[in-house]
Amino acid sequence: MDRHVGAVWRPSYPKPEADKAIIRQVIKQALPDILAVQEIGTLPFLEELRADLAQEGVHYPYAIHLTAADQVRHVAVLSKLSPAAVVKHNDLDFSYQDGRKRVKRGMLELSFERTDGSVFKLFVVHLKSRWTDVKADPESQQRRSREAEACRNRIIERSYDLGLTDFVVVGDFNDHPASATLRRFYRKGDFDIGALVPASDSRGEHWTYFYHKQVVYSLVDGFVVSGSLTPQVVAGAGHIVDIPGVLLGSDHRMVYLDLAEPEPALGATD
Repeated sequence: MDRHVGAVWRPSYPKPEADKAIIRQVIKQALPDILAVQEIGTLPFLEELRADLAQEGVHYPYAIHLTAADQVRHVAVLSKLSPAAVVKHNDLDFSYQDGRKRVKRGMLELSFERTDGSVFKLFVVHLKSRWTDVKADPESQQRRSREAEACRNRIIERSYDLGLTDFVVVGDFNDHPASATLRRFYRKGDFDIGALVPASDSRGEHWTYFYHKQVVYSLVDGFVVSGSLTPQVVAGAGHIVDIPGVLLGSDHRMVYLDLAEPEPALGATD
């Protein structure tokens, strides 16, 4: 996979073992029950990560990988919990520059049943980067917001339109919280969809991505949670892993949140 190494672009450069080890340390710091992964390679790379974690005592029985229009970078999920259903949305498209384009990495949808029998959904995305060769669309802003819109519309179809209101959208949005891209996931017209969960590290800092070339820190990764599920976000906030050396493993920092089980319904009878 092509990647930045420091400030240098390296084509077809495999991720070094030392970097992989740091990423596993980050995962072990958070120990999520459900791990959403962006920018992973093909399925064998996901299985390699799962096997390496298992050797270090972290077991994920369930692995879901999505192949979409981008044949190099993919989204995936490792889970300790059995998903009740999985839908791979690799058909999402949108109008763009006098034609139609596919959402490059598609979108994963997983449903999980909770102890009270209710279901919440997880949608995993990795939207278009800011790199572009289209002069009419600087930093791919239009394309990225169109990707977000296509994903947003499908999320509504797969949640609210089906009477399911508890869901989380997670991923690398490649844009800031007030951007047109993220606003697509907050509202559609007068309809409220969800809100970005605030997250911070041990120092109270909020950035999740470091762009080495320009020495810029930004918040581009996180969770958009539906209104009905928001009260179950523990402490109303997420967390950013900032263990020493974290940026040696990736230019993104891991974000996670904890969801509480729903409160049991209270009733009265004569």
